[in-house]
Amino acid sequence: MMWMENLIRGRNPPQYQRSPCKEVRAALRKRPEEELQCLEMTTKRKIIGRLVPCRCFRGEEEIISVLDYSHCSLQQVPKEVFNFERTLEELYLDANQIEELPKQLFNCQALRKLSIPDNDLSNLPTTIASLVNLKELDISKNGVQEFPENIKCCKCLTIIEASVNPISKLPDGFTQLLNLTQLYLNDAFLEFLPANFGRLVKLRILELRENHLKTLPNI
Repeated sequence: MMWMENLIRGRNPPQYQRSPCKEVRAALRKRPEEELQCLEMTTKRKIIGRLVPCRCFRGEEEIISVLDYSHCSLQQVPKEVFNFERTLEELYLDANQIEELPKQLFNCQALRKLSIPDNDLSNLPTTIASLVNLKELDISKNGVQEFPENIKCCKCLTIIEASVNPISKLPDGFTQLLNLTQLYLNDAFLEFLPANFGRLVKLRILELRENHLKTLPNI
């Protein structure tokens, strides 16, 4: 047994003690993704979203482009989001209890995808017009009653998912979203579509199941 004790005593002591955050980063570098079950992270965007709040990543804040706060029982948009307003391109807030979107969120002008399904939103603020690079918007399963007229300023929008909302009509400005290719408005309260709806010539998928539509404009 003495030789084992001498061997142990002869080991070089560690030069420093790693912080928990550095341990996580070391694990990510050394172990393959399939072995990270203990972290409960299955996609790259979830890994980024879970690690961002760690202060050890302060030096990497400027390159964060994707955050995922889905299924976190949130009642408001986390303030950490606003630290990345210059680089954030995708934000996932699925399945929380968020009732309103703060003004600061719309300073994230690089945002390309905003996903907020299954929350408690009652409206979309007019400040959404600031998201001029937004391409995908998912507000399904909320309590949104209407789109603001200035949604027309989000000219890059290609996909809108707004099913399961009490939306009775679309604003005329909606027909200025000329890059729209997919529109989902199932299980809403739509009574009619704008007269110029046919202007959306790039539209390839249009779903309007379970509504109150009686007539359709010329498309």
